[in-house]
Amino acid sequence: MIETVGVVGLGLIGGSMAKAIHQYKDCTLLGYDADGAVLSRALDEGVLTAALTADRLAECDLVIVALYPQATVSYVTEHRGHFRRGGLVMDCGGVKGIVCQPLEAVARETGFTFVGAHPMAGIERSGYTNAFPELFQGASLILTPYQGTEEKCLEDIWQLAQRLGFARLTRSTPAQHDHIIAYTSQLAHVVSCAFVGSPSAPDFSGFSAGSFRDMTRVAKLNEEMWTELFLENREALAGEIDTLVEELAAFAYVIRRGQREQLWDMLHRARTIKETIDREN
Repeated sequence: MIETVGVVGLGLIGGSMAKAIHQYKDCTLLGYDADGAVLSRALDEGVLTAALTADRLAECDLVIVALYPQATVSYVTEHRGHFRRGGLVMDCGGVKGIVCQPLEAVARETGFTFVGAHPMAGIERSGYTNAFPELFQGASLILTPYQGTEEKCLEDIWQLAQRLGFARLTRSTPAQHDHIIAYTSQLAHVVSCAFVGSPSAPDFSGFSAGSFRDMTRVAKLNEEMWTELFLENREALAGEIDTLVEELAAFAYVIRRGQREQLWDMLHRARTIKETIDREN
């Protein structure tokens, strides 16, 4: 049973985790952020029970590390001797391979359980100011546990996640996660950024509706975070970009040549694929 939770990093995801736990879960909640002003605000608002210091990590049944991937590896490695033996440590990063592989070894050597996690939730704004407790309502949570992880650990995490509003649990391996997320999340951000890079973008006013808004929404991103996520998953993402370029080139080819039947077939194929995806999800 999870009765004491620590949250490291109070940005959009960590801050929303803290606010959701405060609102929906009756437990002791400790928190830390490198920005003292953010930590003070979370304490003043009553979101946190107290500040999370290194010597209080052992009090936590679960520590949620909501930092960028490299910072997550550094934090957990540097504090390896402070976590409770038999306790849980979970990250929230958007790539898993670079995090899970080294931290599995650290966890096994030190005596705690590390579980890779990716909350499939977010908005185009970042930081504690934009964090809110309803962020995870109806969202999917991906877990990438290493072999031999006790089922009870995963059940405890899922029980807490459901209290916070998560509606779907997906289990994966770090490699499978990074391969699929390159397509479902990272590629969408690349496309949005490339789309607004068109010389036509400044002239959109009065000529756009929902499709333009949908295509451009995630271009308003956190450059620092997404640079790290893209580069830590570079091979999978670059492969997806190459595939997309081939698809776009095929559309350009048939459109330039006025090939009506071929264009109709391509559009019909796309609609059929989308309808199948919607039915199955």
